[in-house]
Amino acid sequence: MREGERVLFVTLSNIGDAVLTTPVLEVVHRRFPEARVDLVADPRSAELFARCPYLGETFLRRKRAGWRAELALVRRLRRRRYALAVDLRTGLLARLARARERRTRRGARPLGPHAAEAHLGVVADLLDGPPPAARVWLSDHDRRLAAILLRGLPGGPLLALAPGANWPGKIWPAERFAGLARALAPRFAAVALVGGPADRARTAAVAAAIGGTLPVADLAGRTGLLTAAAVLERCALLVGNDSGLGHMAAAAGTPTVTVFGPGDPERYRPWGPAAEVVVAPGRDLGRLAPGPVAEAAARALAAAPPVPRGAAGAPPVTRFRTGSRP
Repeated sequence: MREGERVLFVTLSNIGDAVLTTPVLEVVHRRFPEARVDLVADPRSAELFARCPYLGETFLRRKRAGWRAELALVRRLRRRRYALAVDLRTGLLARLARARERRTRRGARPLGPHAAEAHLGVVADLLDGPPPAARVWLSDHDRRLAAILLRGLPGGPLLALAPGANWPGKIWPAERFAGLARALAPRFAAVALVGGPADRARTAAVAAAIGGTLPVADLAGRTGLLTAAAVLERCALLVGNDSGLGHMAAAAGTPTVTVFGPGDPERYRPWGPAAEVVVAPGRDLGRLAPGPVAEAAARALAAAPPVPRGAAGAPPVTRFRTGSRP
């Protein structure tokens, strides 16, 4: 790649999906460390890339914006020549961009069953060494905001709980999250509840059910994505439903336990070095008791590697367990 040339990277829309594309971004950067990378991202998840040190220009692509907005985006992209275009969506933008080389999903062979491994297959010829971990890039400002939000809690290990998800079938009941917090109370000093504005009623229910067992900071709806990631980086463990927060926590280097009802944990579990999954009996989260999740939490904490938080590490080690009836 010539000096001053750029790469175009087209990521995915949802928060968790976008996080799982960051290993590909790291592969491209390792291969072309001097190149700036222009990004095409959805407004819902673009913030995750804002602190990336080799980021160039960001182009926002709204999923249902219509053909006029899509045409305007293509026109903007074609104002610049790219040495390489990597498109993890349909491949259309890579084909329309003025790029010398292109990498798309067409003809790519996944490196394994996980979504991150499928994405890495698109740039398999650029990969040199073990697959990178997922990444989230944080600034000192993000970390200071996280510290301010958590300053009312006592010192010691923090348990993060993420009781929300994007549809009811993926949500473990609030009282089970509270029961888990009570079971794990000897290991932790306090609980941080995380989520978006739509999760406030659910986090409030979890906080009320925890009662006085542990101090609680309910942060649902009070953070952006990067501040939430900085909060998760400060936590010893995240337990949550199948949602973007689990992927963000793993990318920040925090051990995770994800409870799955519907969904495909082999493909969509967090991509991190200490990621545990508990699959509900009959894929029904209403039948999952706190006990198996507490056991998974102990395994995740034991598996956490002695590496700095937020650093890229080895490929993830994940064990699958099926929960029992309450």
